[in-house]
Amino acid sequence: MRIYVFGNQDVPEDSWAFDYMEKLQQDISAVEFIFIKPNEDLPFASDENIVILDAVEGIKKLTLFEDAATEKIKPSPRTSVHDFDLGFQLKYLKKLGKLGKITIIGIPMTGTVDYSSIQSMVKKLVAQDMQGS
Repeated sequence: MRIYVFGNQDVPEDSWAFDYMEKLQQDISAVEFIFIKPNEDLPFASDENIVILDAVEGIKKLTLFEDAATEKIKPSPRTSVHDFDLGFQLKYLKKLGKLGKITIIGIPMTGTVDYSSIQSMVKKLVAQDMQGS
């Protein structure tokens, strides 16, 4: 199973996913974590099942967003062609029919999240993936 990790290591509130990824890599060997740099093209177009770990603005607790919830993603302000964020790219690829099921593990940008909660959520997704659901 692969989990694509998004964020910006230079922005503290957007680096949570990267910080947790380092610990998760040590604890869960069944997952390949792939860090996606800001403004990098998405490497998973045409994948059937996509799992993303990212900091999400506007949530107060760890949240699992499944396929239909991605339609509710609000775009961030854009001032140039380089400002197309993950939400925009997901909606665009979905509209083109180039994405399968999307699951986002959303970490709040403010506050703290207990590591064991994230670890438990990832382990649950791994178990579902192994069962083929």
